[in-house]
Amino acid sequence: MVKLSVVIPVYNVEDYVAKCLDSLLEPGLSRLGSGEEPGYEIIAVNDGSTDSSGEIAAGYARRRPELVKLINIENSGQGQARNVGMEAASGEFIYFIDSDDYLVSGAMAALLEALELDFDICIFDSIAVNTLGDELERRPGCRCSPPLSLSAHPELLLENPDVWNKIFRRSLFMDNNIRFTPRVWFEDLRTVPKLYAYTDRVIYIPKAFHRYVQRPGSVTNTSKVRRNLEIIPAVDELIDFYKSLGMYEHLKDVLEYLAFHSQFLTSSVRANLADWKSPVQGELARDFLEKFPDYKSNPYVGSMSRQHKLLSFLLVHRMYLGVHILMKLNNRLKNKRV
Repeated sequence: MVKLSVVIPVYNVEDYVAKCLDSLLEPGLSRLGSGEEPGYEIIAVNDGSTDSSGEIAAGYARRRPELVKLINIENSGQGQARNVGMEAASGEFIYFIDSDDYLVSGAMAALLEALELDFDICIFDSIAVNTLGDELERRPGCRCSPPLSLSAHPELLLENPDVWNKIFRRSLFMDNNIRFTPRVWFEDLRTVPKLYAYTDRVIYIPKAFHRYVQRPGSVTNTSKVRRNLEIIPAVDELIDFYKSLGMYEHLKDVLEYLAFHSQFLTSSVRANLADWKSPVQGELARDFLEKFPDYKSNPYVGSMSRQHKLLSFLLVHRMYLGVHILMKLNNRLKNKRV
């Protein structure tokens, strides 16, 4: 029986996809099930790549047909590629990894071993690296203490929503009709936080199995700066979702802070780093302030770090050059610590 399905959307990553696949194909892992059944499967979804990514993935599928399956689709975006892979998956659990990222040595075996634990969502850590593999920043997967559930810790919604540091029971998606939204930014934020509404069986393994590769220009791409506005419908969708379940009042403070942090701070800073004069910053602020005029009374806002308080002050007063200088200096100091 296939226990775990690993889904990899592949799009124009010819310099990275082989390393990703190699990290999933550790020796000795192909026969973890009974008899001739492999213990896991890898589903690569070629999302209409125009470089050699599809051919590289196809080579792995030919050499390891018992483990690697390739699905070719017209370009539909990462979210839809994940949906296609999830529909084709046969594993009880599912793991999504981006094709320019990879797992460290021994991680795949450890994740398969973790499947013997009792969970619907398993969270672990990640480390951001540059293209040379130099470590930039450790990203803890969870800062809440057990038991991990929304009733005990609404702050679960504030944890990193990315999929690549989590294993999910596939039925969470299938039984509750949860899918990734195609062709949008912030598809993880639109999707992963919804899953916590359907389970209190969440565990955390404080080990950094995953490496998140930061490619040059990926954060400060000026041609895509307006796409930061897509955080607005992403946050709105999540709030509407919890309102529809009658859970909004219990989660009101944490959802408001999620909007503050994701929209007002993070997306504004991302736009600022691309172009400090961008009007996107003002549009993000206006939308947030119209919806949450009393945000300063939010307990999470009151307890945030001094750096975030300073950023908030600068953004509220439209001191965008100050934001730009502060973040450039912060990033420079980070790089020096590597």
